[in-house]
Amino acid sequence: MGIPQPAFYIFKCEQSNPPGMPKPSCVNPQTQDLFQHLAQTLMQKGIIGTVQPIRTSCMNRCNVGPIMLVEPGHVMYAQLDKEKISRIIDEHIIGGNVVEEYVIESELWDDAISPEDMMKQMGR
Repeated sequence: MGIPQPAFYIFKCEQSNPPGMPKPSCVNPQTQDLFQHLAQTLMQKGIIGTVQPIRTSCMNRCNVGPIMLVEPGHVMYAQLDKEKISRIIDEHIIGGNVVEEYVIESELWDDAISPEDMMKQMGR
């Protein structure tokens, strides 16, 4: 038997912009320990082996950050803090139920568009 693949990947935006930049950062002095909280909570619950937290750069939803994307399911959570992350782990990752009130608004995270359709829209 091989090493099992993770059941979930959690992509946490870790973008930090210098002061004065036009886009806000998902990481600032008030939110700099959210990734550590995510990883520690997964370890404390004993599920870090099947849930892989991954630091990412900008996912272009800066105005509603801090954000993280849960796969599978393509679920993006917005305006996170430690309490919300803990609840997402308990209810979504462990319990199997998306925490709808933390999901990003559909105007900012609509259905995916295929590369082929995108090329058609661009006239290619």
